[in-house]
Amino acid sequence: MKFGKEFKQQKVPEWTDAYVDYNGLKRILHKVRQFRQRQRPPTPMRISQQLSLYKPFSGLDVKSSPEETKNDVEDQVIAVETVQNGDSREVYNTNFLPSTNEGEESEVTFFEKLDEELNKVNTFYRDKVEEVIEEAASLNKQMNALIALRIKVKQPDIKKCHILRKVSTDSSSTESSKSDSPNREDTLESRHVGSKIDVEGIDDAYRNGVNPDNNESDPLDVLDRVRINNTLESPMSTIRSVLNDSKDKDLRFKKEELKEAEGQLKVAFVEFYRKLHLLKHYSYVNLLAFSKILKKYEKIALRRAARSYMKTVDDSYIGSSDEVTLLLDRVESTFSKYFANSNRREGMKVLRPKRKREKHRVTFFSGFFSGCSIALLIAIILLIQARKVTTRKEHSMYIDNVFPLYSLYAYIILHMLMYAANIYFWKHCRINYSFIFGFNQGTELSYQDVFLFSTGLAVLTLGTFLVHVHMKVDSVNAVYSKYTELVPLGLLIVFVAIFLCPFNILYKSSRLFLMRSLFHCICAPLYKVQFADFFLADQLTSQVQAMRCLEFYICYYGMRWYTKEEKCHHLDLYNFFYIIMAVIPYWIRFLQCVRRLFEEKDWVHLVNGSRYFLTIVAVVVRTVFELKMKKSWKVLALVSSVAAILFNTYWDIAIDWGLLQRKSNNMFLRNKLAVSHKYVYFVVMVLDIVLRLAWLQLVVKFNIRALKGTVISALFSSLEIFRRGVWMFFRLENEHLNNVGKYRAFKSVPLPFSYYEEDENEKKDE
Repeated sequence: MKFGKEFKQQKVPEWTDAYVDYNGLKRILHKVRQFRQRQRPPTPMRISQQLSLYKPFSGLDVKSSPEETKNDVEDQVIAVETVQNGDSREVYNTNFLPSTNEGEESEVTFFEKLDEELNKVNTFYRDKVEEVIEEAASLNKQMNALIALRIKVKQPDIKKCHILRKVSTDSSSTESSKSDSPNREDTLESRHVGSKIDVEGIDDAYRNGVNPDNNESDPLDVLDRVRINNTLESPMSTIRSVLNDSKDKDLRFKKEELKEAEGQLKVAFVEFYRKLHLLKHYSYVNLLAFSKILKKYEKIALRRAARSYMKTVDDSYIGSSDEVTLLLDRVESTFSKYFANSNRREGMKVLRPKRKREKHRVTFFSGFFSGCSIALLIAIILLIQARKVTTRKEHSMYIDNVFPLYSLYAYIILHMLMYAANIYFWKHCRINYSFIFGFNQGTELSYQDVFLFSTGLAVLTLGTFLVHVHMKVDSVNAVYSKYTELVPLGLLIVFVAIFLCPFNILYKSSRLFLMRSLFHCICAPLYKVQFADFFLADQLTSQVQAMRCLEFYICYYGMRWYTKEEKCHHLDLYNFFYIIMAVIPYWIRFLQCVRRLFEEKDWVHLVNGSRYFLTIVAVVVRTVFELKMKKSWKVLALVSSVAAILFNTYWDIAIDWGLLQRKSNNMFLRNKLAVSHKYVYFVVMVLDIVLRLAWLQLVVKFNIRALKGTVISALFSSLEIFRRGVWMFFRLENEHLNNVGKYRAFKSVPLPFSYYEEDENEKKDE
């Protein structure tokens, strides 16, 4: 694989603009090559290469000979100057030494571009290193509070004087241990005071009664300045904050409190380590890119410049800084000691989870289940046509009852197939969907996994439906009639069992993630709203018909004396919940918008919440008109539906997708696009409008009873799922590009402790 493609694959997607513009530099070198080819034919070069084989052998010595050094000095074509800017940061400027004529203009442009990229990379890397150093200082304070809390929880009756008595006897040993520290670490500590994670030995010092930070103060004094952060991520914390109007709470020195703090700090260290690892990789690949592009320049321009310029690159901040490497070592040792019982192997398993490997059996079974699904679908169609199930009166009622029982699984499978297709296109367009959703590293599903799971469920559903139809139509034995009606119920039980399976099979981590997000949606607004939560709630708005199928299951099997769909619709209680089922997803989104409005104080969430409230009104009015069939409701249903459709369509295109921007380089689009073909966006915008308007057929159609059939309802529901699947891709694309614009490649992790004295000082300063 060429380095250009490898370099592109190794980039952090959110930091793409901060990397060396390798392709831009290659384009400039292409102009240099074209000029060289016009000026110098390749034949003399080949002759000079052949003559070089007859020169005296220079030996295998590592040190360069004086003659080589002299030639290097004579052949130098660049001189790199280092200038200090206003922020006391180095800015590099390269002077091209040969006299510039028409041929060398491209080479001058090349080095100007190279300086620009080096300055850009250095600035970005320095800013990120300063951020991680500040975060390391914050984690230092968190670890000090955690260690003190551990001591207090394990020894509740410990006294300060017991520690202070041993300070005088052990202070000399503490000072001597400090004086033996390596010079490299002392240099780093002097440059960044209080910013290194060096909590090794603190726990041992506490057990010996020694305070390593200040010999005159007690190590447990930190607990007098610390409170537990109320992160508002659970229902109880949210309710407590509303009732007490307090963000933080005092320490109670309980084991549950210690366990929760350890869990939060463990997650914070894992995310911090990942950030350090990506920064180190960022430095490595950019240095390699500079080396590769300079070798290309020497090969094309036949000039020596790589050694002198690479010396400048190595002496720059990105080439000489070692803060990230030191922090990586300290985080590994700290995490292994305090969160893995000093077991480095177990600690590194958590810090560096293994990447998922693509398995050939996933591809094989995906194809196998796909073929089985097609064969079963053809068999069902042939059986229905051969037995004329849809035309016979004795079977018409059976079809009306069995269709909603099995269409539930069709909606779910179709949604999963759309999700698998989106994952494929997200990866193709380098959209970091795993980071946006908040998946743990190594647990995200690939499109092959989702496709395998969906086709497996399709085989299970179609096979059960084929057996059910055969037992109902072809069976002449009355014994089977007792068990025929239980087949769909058994299928539902199998689906629920697969979803709730506690064993580590069938993608357990992904199922747990889905269950947790679904529970957060149900409990809205008590949980803090994450992207995955409101994204799932948006998906549920397209599964209204599936939720109504669940209601029909309850009516069909819960009330034995009502065994037909028409009789279910004659029940007022059933019709009431028929409306409630359609309202639930929109109501969840409305509550999530209210929660985000109070937390973020952004009025855009109020507008978004009003959009869902208007949709709730439109759904209720339209459903009442569908059930009661009164003309007085038709005008209300039409007006409310049109208003909701226009509002939602504009929001989809302008807000969720970020399109229809006036001041943009791409007309009616965004400045940045993940899809290279612009016409795709215009096709999708038109498609979204058409599919939104499709639901008006339920109101506009005069003979509404003709559209009340289960097939027509399933068709419109499938179109809505397809529309939501298309919306899914562009919604995540817009979110990804927003992260790219802010270089946001890491999730914010809440910390367990807060130093309230410092918070008060900050408020006074403000």
